[in-house]
Amino acid sequence: MSKKVLVLSASPRKGGNSEMLCDQFMLGAEEAGNEVEKIFLRDKKINYCVACNFCLENEGSCSQKDDMTEVMEKMIKADVIVMATPVYYYTMSAQIKALIDRTVAGHKWLNNKEFYYILSAADPNNDEMKATLDGFRGFTRCLEEPIEKGVIYGTGAFHKGEIEGKESMKQAYEMGKTI
Repeated sequence: MSKKVLVLSASPRKGGNSEMLCDQFMLGAEEAGNEVEKIFLRDKKINYCVACNFCLENEGSCSQKDDMTEVMEKMIKADVIVMATPVYYYTMSAQIKALIDRTVAGHKWLNNKEFYYILSAADPNNDEMKATLDGFRGFTRCLEEPIEKGVIYGTGAFHKGEIEGKESMKQAYEMGKTI
């Protein structure tokens, strides 16, 4: 059965390592017959949550009028959500953290989703990505019935394009094919 796959790419850098991993994942998912869409968070205006509680008092509507409404609608419609980030100082990028914080307005509609995480980092040690992965898992712990399906560690790649030829590129493609 074909699934709707939404890839959220949080790299501020076009053609960066996490984006390259996203592309391989998407290729595998498309070859497996899924409908795949990628959103570049760098191209979206997503303000920070201001904790005004407007959304809690207005059935999930946010007081801010920016691109998060569009992104949230796509997240709600997706069967599979892929969250990809470069790792800066051993945590996720500001772009994806802002998105996560803003899901408070609609998180109750993100139940029973499958999640994949793609992390790219200069550090070659997967264990050093624990804080980033814990951040993603903290987000999904606030949802009902999230299903973590996989993690791709694109480690040992600092400069743009250094991920090319690494095992994680193949892993991303193969993981995408399993959807």
